[in-house]
Amino acid sequence: MRIPTSAALAALGGALVLGLTVAPAAQAAPAASADCTTDAFGIAGKYGEFVLGDDVHSPDAEGAVAVGGNADFKGGFSVGNELTAAQVDALPGRASLVVRGDLLNGGSATVVMKGNAVVGGEVKDRAVELHNGTFGKKADLIDFDGEFAKLRSYADALAGESATSGATVSLEGNRLTLTGTDTGRNVFSVEASQLEKAKEVFVKVPAGATTIVNVTGQTYDMATAGTTGFFLSGGQDFVLDDKTQSAQDGAVRAKLLWNFPNATKIVKNSQAAWPGSVLAPYAHLELGNAAPVNGSVWVASLHGSGGAETHHFPFTGCLPEVPGTPKPGTTPSGTPSSTPPATPSGTPSSSATPSGTATPSGTPSGTTTPGAPAPSASPSQPEGDLATTGSGNMVPITVGGAVVVAAGAGLVVMARRRKRA
Repeated sequence: MRIPTSAALAALGGALVLGLTVAPAAQAAPAASADCTTDAFGIAGKYGEFVLGDDVHSPDAEGAVAVGGNADFKGGFSVGNELTAAQVDALPGRASLVVRGDLLNGGSATVVMKGNAVVGGEVKDRAVELHNGTFGKKADLIDFDGEFAKLRSYADALAGESATSGATVSLEGNRLTLTGTDTGRNVFSVEASQLEKAKEVFVKVPAGATTIVNVTGQTYDMATAGTTGFFLSGGQDFVLDDKTQSAQDGAVRAKLLWNFPNATKIVKNSQAAWPGSVLAPYAHLELGNAAPVNGSVWVASLHGSGGAETHHFPFTGCLPEVPGTPKPGTTPSGTPSSTPPATPSGTPSSSATPSGTATPSGTPSGTTTPGAPAPSASPSQPEGDLATTGSGNMVPITVGGAVVVAAGAGLVVMARRRKRA
């Protein structure tokens, strides 16, 4: 059947109008919430070990290392082997090893695999070995005091986040299970004494969701229960986390943050690889002498040896911009004292917590967490403004539709005149 020209043109005009008015509604997607940042830790977030005071460690850190006090690498140490070229370029001065004080190596090799090395004090006993970078002397490449003031303020603010609706914490015997169902962000609150009772820790959240575990208390000793493993799930079976295996190919681990806002000392059991990143800006972290942390650590001081490495699994979660929290690059007023903590007397043995570890200055008294109000919206609940509902584009769409209708009508009229002629 032959379709009249006028009818075809009218149908074409109608189809164009329908496409312009319907398509945007189908394609509209909620905009990302403003209450979310992937760069909450600023400069500190670029380093796998970011330490305000002294770092006594061997033999390995796979990511970048920044030390605000002295670095004691007498057992031999290598830095940055797993960094990508882009990650090296993003570091201040492209320096994957930064030491504000002295670097002590006792004649053992301190090797920087990728990037540059910058030391403010003396390099004692043996020069730093660099594979493809340069060595520099500079004590102020990183403002450790300013960065830790921001980290402490942010840890306090995160501690004020309310637990996510539906997030549960269950301790059955010596098995602790954290379960969250929010696809955007899950916040848990756990007492350190409760966490210390867990021989096995299970975390189950949707793959791709950010997980914040706020741990209250001033000390946490994983060896109390002899914790042997952390098991993660992104909705499937639980997987014992290790360097070569993790739930959802590491998607859960990459967005898992352990926040210790008031802790002054944390001891990791050497038998357990600890997945996720650790924010404990007032604490001395005792890594032990065996299993690693599969993530970044931001701590006041650190000791570890043997297999107690920090593996390069940077934190990629989307954290809330809590009201009152300083954004990266700004220093809040009235921040805690950020004087580096005193150095433990002597080098701790590889199997014991240093007995002389001093509490970092500025440590809050008591266990009350100075929190901040929770944000008004989460990524899973975007505000219903024009940007998120898609209605912001309706005016140009309506005008465009009117133009098309007019053009279609004109073509119909022209076709009819030609037919009469």
